[in-house]
Amino acid sequence: MDSNYILSIAEIFYETGEIKFRYSRMLSEDGEKWIRHGSWTAYHQNGNIASEGNYLNGAEDGLWRDYHDNGVLAAEGHYENGKETGIWKYWNKNGDLEPEEESE
Repeated sequence: MDSNYILSIAEIFYETGEIKFRYSRMLSEDGEKWIRHGSWTAYHQNGNIASEGNYLNGAEDGLWRDYHDNGVLAAEGHYENGKETGIWKYWNKNGDLEPEEESE
């Protein structure tokens, strides 16, 4: 990626006005489209975080966390080039750990 790329923050809202997504993006080299690149946060309509992680050149990359609408951690794991990797942990709405799953 060219060191002169344009990076901006995008925000998308629910019809009722609450923020739904906030994420970093960069303009493609040809200037034709925006590519997710950097931090990503999705929100439940009540304002609590629904999901947070990072994108690298349009693909999920690194640690990601998902949350129940009550704010309790729901899932945690890693992505590499847009694919789940390693062990993913899951919790129910009460915060009880569910059995771990190994990504393929």
